[in-house]
Amino acid sequence: MLRCAVLGDTESVKGFGAVGLEVFPCDDPAKAGPLLRRLVSAGEAGGQGYAVIYVTEELALALEKDIKGLEEQMLPAVIPIPGVKGNTGLGTRRLHEAVEKAVGSDIL
Repeated sequence: MLRCAVLGDTESVKGFGAVGLEVFPCDDPAKAGPLLRRLVSAGEAGGQGYAVIYVTEELALALEKDIKGLEEQMLPAVIPIPGVKGNTGLGTRRLHEAVEKAVGSDIL
């Protein structure tokens, strides 16, 4: 069974545990890269991996290189979400890019 994870600063992710998602608080962007790689590799050895990893937009900016490397893989899907500090627009930009790639033009 595949799982869902949420990675981000403590204040932004703590509520997601109440709805059944696995929460991985990370307040230090320098530690976020190894943590993301650990979450990605959880399913590579035949274990129960993550189908979706939500990452706060602020942390996703720090992990941009790591996330770009995962875009060609089927799983996991890494989805940026707004944190408690607000929306940076990263999630919207990524949605526009995905739609443009799939359709051939920006229809949004």
